[in-house]
Amino acid sequence: MKKRAERFRLIEYAVFAAVTVVTAIVCVCLGSVSVPISETVSAIFGAVTGAFTGSAPPETMHASVILAVRLPRVLAVALTGASLSLCGAAVQGLLRNPLADASNLGVSSGAAVGAALSIAFGFSIPGFFQAGTMVSAMVFAFISLVLILTLSYRLDYSLSTNTIILIGLIFTMFASSITSLIVTFAGDKVNSIIFWMMGSLSGAKYRDVVVLAGSLVLFGAVIFYYARELNAFAIGEENARNVGVNVGRVKYAVLIAVSALVGVCVSIGGSIGFVGLVIPHMTRMIVGPNHRRLLPAVTFSGAVFLMLADLAARTVLSPRELPIGVVTSFVGAFAFVLIFYQTRKGR
Repeated sequence: MKKRAERFRLIEYAVFAAVTVVTAIVCVCLGSVSVPISETVSAIFGAVTGAFTGSAPPETMHASVILAVRLPRVLAVALTGASLSLCGAAVQGLLRNPLADASNLGVSSGAAVGAALSIAFGFSIPGFFQAGTMVSAMVFAFISLVLILTLSYRLDYSLSTNTIILIGLIFTMFASSITSLIVTFAGDKVNSIIFWMMGSLSGAKYRDVVVLAGSLVLFGAVIFYYARELNAFAIGEENARNVGVNVGRVKYAVLIAVSALVGVCVSIGGSIGFVGLVIPHMTRMIVGPNHRRLLPAVTFSGAVFLMLADLAARTVLSPRELPIGVVTSFVGAFAFVLIFYQTRKGR
């Protein structure tokens, strides 16, 4: 019974998956032009089963909007939210700090520097659309991680949590200043970089969905693999060593997986804050701190949250569209203050 309670049960997977699918369908239906749910389901079902041929099925009036614009965007948003929240939960568990996240450890800022450089100076890979931005973001995310871990190791051979967080915060401020410098010399690319920095998935295509899904499966599997070890970190690094956890290997593996996953998300959707910080908190209140249950739950919860945030960005000031990063920061700031207040009050 205990082992069964530790794991995410089938009924829980079904409930979370159902909520995610329903949210996705609602987000595809709603927008500047609302589409009936029957047409939405018919168009998606027809495209999946191959019942329709051509760019738009004749049976549905809005099929081209659904299949070419909204569906890839909603799928990309869901995968980005799942990836960012999973990374946040992993980092918080690894460093035993509820304020830890890839965004304040310097990884997101490093990826943003790489993407901004690519946009500003037109770095590209022939034959691969946006691959230059993606590769640049991932490379700089890895470089940032190496610098942070190297400096932390020089200052503290045990790579303690507090040292990594401190170096990460310092590096975040340094990377932000470099990004601002790039914007200064970006010329006619300034508007593109600024809008990208606020976070947006308005131009997401199916190729982006494939890349995000592949990255989530590949690097997310590494994070899920170390769920038991992340539980051991909750009792302290020294105690984790005593129960047989290879602390150094787990830290490197999880942080590398997080940096790669964040690099892909940043290259495609820009800087989207607070997802990896707030969603693990909210989900932990529902399923508890056990990472074997928490990690699957935050993956679904992050997808639902970011889909709803993107829906708000598209509809609140319609036909004008807000950057999704503005919505997540606005909602996340209030949610984080509320969570922090309740936590302190509970103590």
